[in-house]
Amino acid sequence: MSIAQAKRFTLDEYHRLTELGFFHEDDHIELINGEIIQMVSKGTAHETCLRNLLRELPKLVGDRATLQSQAPISVPPNSEPEPDFAIVKNRDDNYLSSHPVPVDILLVMEVADSSLAYDQDVKIPLYAQAGIHDYWIFNLFDHHLECYSEPYLDTQGKYGYLNKRIVLPNQVIALSCFHDLLLDLNKVFPPNI
Repeated sequence: MSIAQAKRFTLDEYHRLTELGFFHEDDHIELINGEIIQMVSKGTAHETCLRNLLRELPKLVGDRATLQSQAPISVPPNSEPEPDFAIVKNRDDNYLSSHPVPVDILLVMEVADSSLAYDQDVKIPLYAQAGIHDYWIFNLFDHHLECYSEPYLDTQGKYGYLNKRIVLPNQVIALSCFHDLLLDLNKVFPPNI
């Protein structure tokens, strides 16, 4: 007796499906650990936080790095998440030849309301295993910023981050990739209503 298994896709297969028009432009999907994941719809607080970050981050980062929003990052061999924001190293080709890979990534940021458990339980080990040093979750459920740093592998073979720092919405935090650049969270978090 054989047990059916779900098909897991590689990055190359996923890109080929995209080229063939298998996905529609407005499909909200990402490839995570070989599985094509349908992303949940976003609430108004999520969108407000995104707009606030879209206003504040470009002013901070300027030309020191490349800021991308809801754009793919490649995490070989079989993941291509589209985080809400990623600060990546500047590259001469502006990533025309390929999406950013972990060595290019300075900071990944997710805004989480209904996706909080997914961003913590699935994305933390994914980003830690890839060696992405810094991962931030704007936790709209608990109304604070969670800053994860220093990826590790434990004795059970599980990946995570050694450090988790909570930053309150009335505080200011330095970008982990540029310590002189300060983000005022008062300007990011929507009012807690």
